[in-house]
Amino acid sequence: MFEKLGSLIVKRKRLIFSLFLVAIFSAGAIGTSVFGKLDSGGYNDPKSDSAKAFEYLTDVFKVKDPAVVLVVETPNGVNDPAVVATAAKLEQSIKGEAGVGSTLSYWSAGGAPTLKSSDENSAFLFIYSEDVEWDNVQSLGKRIQEKYDGKFENLTVYASGTGVFAHAINTKIANDLKLSEAISIPLTFILLVFVFGGLVASAMPLLVGVSAILGSLLVIYLLTLFTGVSVFALNLITGLGLGLGIDYSLLVVNRFREELHSGKSVDEAIKKTVATAGKTVFYSGLTVVITLAALMLFPLMFLKSFGYAGVTVVIMAVLGALVALPALLAILGKRIDKAVVRKGALTPKEDGRWAQTARFVMRKPVSVVVLSLVILTVLAAPIKNIVFSQVDSRVLPASNPAAYSAQLITERFPGQEGNPIEAIIPGGASKIEQINKYTQEIAKVSGVVRVGEPQILGNDVRVIAIHDMGPRTPDAEALIKQIRLIPSPDQTLIGGVAADYADTQIGIAKTMPWALTWIAIGVLLLLFVFTGSLILPIKAVILNILSLAATLGVITWIFVDGNLKWLVGDFTTTGSVDTGSIILVAVVAFGLSMDYELFLLSRIKEEHDAGRSNIESVATGLQRSARIITAAAGLLAIVFASFVLSGVTSIKMLGFGVAFAIILDATLVRALLVPALMRLFGERNWWAPKQLKRFTIDH
Repeated sequence: MFEKLGSLIVKRKRLIFSLFLVAIFSAGAIGTSVFGKLDSGGYNDPKSDSAKAFEYLTDVFKVKDPAVVLVVETPNGVNDPAVVATAAKLEQSIKGEAGVGSTLSYWSAGGAPTLKSSDENSAFLFIYSEDVEWDNVQSLGKRIQEKYDGKFENLTVYASGTGVFAHAINTKIANDLKLSEAISIPLTFILLVFVFGGLVASAMPLLVGVSAILGSLLVIYLLTLFTGVSVFALNLITGLGLGLGIDYSLLVVNRFREELHSGKSVDEAIKKTVATAGKTVFYSGLTVVITLAALMLFPLMFLKSFGYAGVTVVIMAVLGALVALPALLAILGKRIDKAVVRKGALTPKEDGRWAQTARFVMRKPVSVVVLSLVILTVLAAPIKNIVFSQVDSRVLPASNPAAYSAQLITERFPGQEGNPIEAIIPGGASKIEQINKYTQEIAKVSGVVRVGEPQILGNDVRVIAIHDMGPRTPDAEALIKQIRLIPSPDQTLIGGVAADYADTQIGIAKTMPWALTWIAIGVLLLLFVFTGSLILPIKAVILNILSLAATLGVITWIFVDGNLKWLVGDFTTTGSVDTGSIILVAVVAFGLSMDYELFLLSRIKEEHDAGRSNIESVATGLQRSARIITAAAGLLAIVFASFVLSGVTSIKMLGFGVAFAIILDATLVRALLVPALMRLFGERNWWAPKQLKRFTIDH
């Protein structure tokens, strides 16, 4: 297949490259419309009890969550006549704003005590959107914040709520993404010039990377027409697009040069490159696709979005490296070595530093394995302190107005009035006595501030309970589980933000075994087909799990315990990490680790199939691939490390986590553990039953 593809590219190189350029420019023109259509939510399980409760609230009780929550502050007390008059004026002004469906405040609700702060100097003003479309909620949040956040005559107004938070986080991510790209792209190009040794060759990864990003934006834009997609997916598209563009281009260009310098013609070099490096790119990409596709199994739109984005950008990068890049190389021919700035990079050495390292490691394999495992264990140790939660306003910098307003609400109001626990009892109108006993038991639960009177609508009953803790925290999850243990009327549904969070954590826990099984079986089968060995795939998965445990341990030490802020930048220490973000870091890091595993095993297998001994095939394979792996890992780490500059904690964690995992994998694991274990297993590395060998590929 790959030989035929190489021949086709050689014959139709100009047509293929021209069509590629047209497709990418068209994708970019349409795909950039995706900005503004992305969702900052997506952390709920749509099939859960809390989701069913939400449907009841919306459809039967006509209850809507406020799009904007204003905290109105005064030093004179909320009942001061001048304050009452100004508050009424403020509320009337807001009612006249486009997109506002209705409002409710402490004053318009007749002085409802639940809507004022404990010191009686602040009160709530809830603003409801007339349209529940996500774009319109964000737009309303933006306009209200810009116009009313700050001074309003003798009042001080702080804007918070879903619409304000969505606008704040979307704006922050968009601005951080621009900063990240402004730093990572020029720096990456400079380092590519050093790695490739020439200006022409160093432009190849950017061609593949940028085309992968633009193509992915088009696909994601089309997806937003049918389903929700998280705004956080943009960072993964940028990071993986540039990173894999670098990885795959390094592999392809390096092999093309290698074939040219061995005396082959340009056409023959292209055919050989596609048949060898192209095959590795294809299977490497397939491994990453299988790994990232596991994210689509989770119920959260947040994680599904990363599955969509990750699979798309990997496919786009593979297409660019497998079709467009060889076509361009065929057009350039020997001009790929033009504009030389470092001659030593043009011709890879047959025997050098990496081969010597491999031979040294294989002379002392037991010592290297023991020392490496000790280091990984020390790095993984803090993982015992990991605590899971979910994204809330604290993911933004503490100085951000939306984050400050949310913190103000937490400090000044005794309960989560805007985030109540909702008990929905369908057909409960005939069970009022039972419901009253039930609510009395709920009121006794630690953390519940008060329980409202049952609200009857037709045959259905609604009861709200106000709690005093953040709704997306482990404490809130424990509270919901405790309430659900209380004997309740038949068909009772527990909803609200805290229940939504609890159901999400439960949904993730139920899905996790299926996702892990999918990844394990998919990767093991693919590695077996690629290597023809049963031993190597098992070793690869075990090593990646150890590397991943070390990465999660370091993430816990930094983002849960609050260390190393001087390096990663300031963030609000919450004592927990977002569950979805941790899963994302783990899956992306695992996928990229397998990517490098295939790079290395491909060359080792090729040398072994050519008749070299196990030791020599490892030494030569490492010499010919480690330079590429190290360069690719370093450049990819820079791309993801630039996300550390983000003010959004989950993006900062994604950038640091993936960058650390890549560096750890390319150094300790690939350069030391892999050759040491290859030496210990000897020729048994390549063992598999003869009847299964027919399912493997030739190198």
